[in-house]
Amino acid sequence: MIQREQAPPIFPLEKISFIEPHIFDITQSVKLYWMEAVKDETTRVELHFDAGTIRGDKKLASFVNSLLLSGTAEKTSTQIHEDLDGLGAFIDHEIAQEIAIVSLYCLRENVEAAMAILLNAIENVAFHPNEVSDLLRERKQHFLVSSEKVNILVRRAFQKQLFSNLPNYSRQLQLEDLEEVSIPDLKRFHNEFYLQGLTKVVVVGNLESAYIDRLIDAVGSWSKLAKPEFESEIVHIPGRLHVEKSDAVQTAIRMGIPLFNKKHTDFLDFQILQTILGDYFGSRLMSNIREDKGYTYGIGSGLAEANHMGYFIIATEVGKDVAEATLTEIRNEIEKLKTEPVPAEELGLVKNYILGQLLKSADGPNAMMDLFMAVQLHGKDFDFYNDAIRHVQQITPERLQQLANQYFDWDNFTIVTAGAQV
Repeated sequence: MIQREQAPPIFPLEKISFIEPHIFDITQSVKLYWMEAVKDETTRVELHFDAGTIRGDKKLASFVNSLLLSGTAEKTSTQIHEDLDGLGAFIDHEIAQEIAIVSLYCLRENVEAAMAILLNAIENVAFHPNEVSDLLRERKQHFLVSSEKVNILVRRAFQKQLFSNLPNYSRQLQLEDLEEVSIPDLKRFHNEFYLQGLTKVVVVGNLESAYIDRLIDAVGSWSKLAKPEFESEIVHIPGRLHVEKSDAVQTAIRMGIPLFNKKHTDFLDFQILQTILGDYFGSRLMSNIREDKGYTYGIGSGLAEANHMGYFIIATEVGKDVAEATLTEIRNEIEKLKTEPVPAEELGLVKNYILGQLLKSADGPNAMMDLFMAVQLHGKDFDFYNDAIRHVQQITPERLQQLANQYFDWDNFTIVTAGAQV
């Protein structure tokens, strides 16, 4: 009989039993990762390209990524999407500084037909003048609208201050750039960074191994011949910068420092520290600046990662009349982490939160593949997450205080605000 008045025992999390993906060589440097252990009929296929926004002499990466399914010589964009819709397939585009991803989602029985449509569309994209013109018109309108938003203004300025030594990482689209986009330039970028820029393929689905072989054959010629090269050092400009927007009622704040990615020995412990500061709803920044002061609807922190580098960031939007007070409170919370040990009760809460989030993020084959790809990027495997469990369980207030003093130097922060001066 169930004892409803007695709580079930709680067992500490010691490790997660992950399912390893199969790994196939497309070339020596380009791999296909296949998570086969899927109990339902869904399938996901991702194509990763060395076609991020840092690539190319001109700011073309996002345009090419958006136009990949814009039509071939034989089929219009509408026809391609109707064909995919008929198979119940969904296509997603994603682009960041160092990578561009095209993903296909569909049922297992339709994956081969849907992938054939997708691959043909990418390989033979024609960049029809009307499709290019429509996109440019849409981007111009979006640029004009977004340029009125303080969160966009602060992000643009922050990127320039943070990546002061890396113009390709801090490059910002300007309105005049939209007048210079040409179809020959788009075709050159597509040929170099898509048809010769495939860096990995990710498959999640209970498929036949023979189809994996056929997929490797289909995309093999797109493989990037050499391993992509990325920057490894950020030289930022510390101190304050304000972007004036005289009619704004909100002020956007973005601040950060260059740090590291998962390869660094302090990464796991620092993640715990920054979670306490600002990376969950009960964090110190949220408790102080949202719940206590009522300055904002939300404030958060995080570690952003690239292939060979990373940076720590805090971001929020507040009323213009409390922007300076908000910065003061952020500094106060950082100083407390440097001077006062984290109380045992708070640390216990954060430990449970982090472990719970890790368990949640490992729920199912798609989630496990996401976790694997996040560490594979840095030459690691699933052992990273079981190491993370041990770090969470063993972290001490003294270690957190030591990290805060080592990395949180207020004078070293790049601090950017955008809005009206009060």
